[in-house]
Amino acid sequence: MVTQPQTADMATTQRERGVLLTLAAAQFLMTLDSSVMNVSIATVATDLGTTVTGIQTAITLYTLVMATLMLTGGKVGAIIGRRRAFMLGCVIYAAGSFTTAVAPNLAVLLIGWSLLEGVGAALIMPGVVALVAGNFGPQARPRAYGLVAAAGAIAVAVGPLIGGAVTTFVSWRLIFVAEVIIALTILLLASRIRDVPPRSGARLDGVGSCLSVVGLGLAVFGVLRSSVWGWILPKPDAPQVFGISAVAWLILTGLVVLWGLVAWETRQEQQGKDALVRPSMFKNRQLVGGLTMFFFQYFVQAGIFFTIPLFLSVVLQLSALETGARLVPLSLALLLSALAVPRLWPTASPRRMVRVGLVLLLAASILLIGALNADATPSAVTVPLIFVGLGIGTLASQLAAVTVSSVPDEESSEVGGLQNTALNLGASLGTALVGSVLIAALGTLFLQCVLLHPNIPDTLKSDAEITLGAGVPFVSDTQLSADLAAYGVPDQTIQDVLIVNSSARLSALRAAIFVVAVVAAIALLFAGSIPTLPPGTPGTAVDDGEHLPEAARAE
Repeated sequence: MVTQPQTADMATTQRERGVLLTLAAAQFLMTLDSSVMNVSIATVATDLGTTVTGIQTAITLYTLVMATLMLTGGKVGAIIGRRRAFMLGCVIYAAGSFTTAVAPNLAVLLIGWSLLEGVGAALIMPGVVALVAGNFGPQARPRAYGLVAAAGAIAVAVGPLIGGAVTTFVSWRLIFVAEVIIALTILLLASRIRDVPPRSGARLDGVGSCLSVVGLGLAVFGVLRSSVWGWILPKPDAPQVFGISAVAWLILTGLVVLWGLVAWETRQEQQGKDALVRPSMFKNRQLVGGLTMFFFQYFVQAGIFFTIPLFLSVVLQLSALETGARLVPLSLALLLSALAVPRLWPTASPRRMVRVGLVLLLAASILLIGALNADATPSAVTVPLIFVGLGIGTLASQLAAVTVSSVPDEESSEVGGLQNTALNLGASLGTALVGSVLIAALGTLFLQCVLLHPNIPDTLKSDAEITLGAGVPFVSDTQLSADLAAYGVPDQTIQDVLIVNSSARLSALRAAIFVVAVVAAIALLFAGSIPTLPPGTPGTAVDDGEHLPEAARAE
């Protein structure tokens, strides 16, 4: 006979599983949008009668809107309630997905995808962080946050596979129809989630919100345009001021505005008014340490997810489906570690586990550098990608719980905004910087090899210096061969150029991944700010920067 306490425990467990599934599905959906359409850009552009650049702009603006509104989205959750903000975000996101699915042109696509979905994501993602904190105890949070973060990372890995399959066999519009269905299903299931009530007297700081949107918007937009306009020295025909790339001015102006935000928020807090973000929170070493690790994790993660698909799809010329299939071991390893680490080592030191995760990412980067060579096959990346999955899963099982446990639960929504801002900045900068190194290295190596190659005619060398001075496109042998043939280059010369390009391409990939390895190593230096005792350990409830027990304090 089942006793009443056992029945209650089973009901609680079932409810928690439902909550976890709902929040993980939301995280998966939010992240999927950033990766699923990259393999379908050309098809979408053709259907909408626009250019590839137009679709890339839509993707860029989605990232921009989402990143700039995260702090405001977190504050809205504190004002109206976390579950209500989460559900409102689902409604807006579903409306955006529906608009995108029926979009007849680029303008409507920008409204649906870039604006509405971006606003929806900015409400949903901080809400996910806060609702995990409100529905799981401190000891259960590492596993819950690990699974939610794993769902997001898996979406990045399987996005190209899903996008390629649906676009190839049906239509890219079906992806957004499915997003509407998923978002509405999440909305229905959200009623089972225990709400985190709004904070009494909380108000939206309008000036602070505007400053954060402008400052983050300028800085993030500058980073996103760096590969097109150049970081400091402008590329040909790129916007410039006084001979300096517009990217540098955008980032500089954004940083100045963010300085103004800090000054304004400090004044608000000193006067006892409600601030968008309390600057005193950044005296909390555990919170700052967690946010810093989020930045580094997503920098490394974005760099790897940028380079490896290029190797598989461009160098090895695999299809979108084949490329996505090769990333499956990463997804499985990520899910395994996100589940296993909290279950097998529930009392392990978060600092130690974070360092283990970073070492795994560093090892994966080094293995990838050694694996990418002229004789490499698709299987060459399998073991490194398993290491990547294990590393990301290990980090995911620790960081969110560490960050949220550093403040009272009523501030979890604001922390969710900060956390998602940090990871968006890391992902944007990781993709931009790694991409810039890749193109710069490819251009330098390719031109050097072309100019020194004895069998390449002087006329082609001269033309290469002029036309490729702004950078060499990262293209497959098939595309390069077709372009050279259309230019009238003899077959033998084409073969010589292909050999040069193949060598330069691999060297550029290795250089880009080396940057990832360096950043992973730098991250290890900052891991000391992560506490040694797991959340939920007696005496570690909230860290105000000064009152943590000695064992949990950063060394």
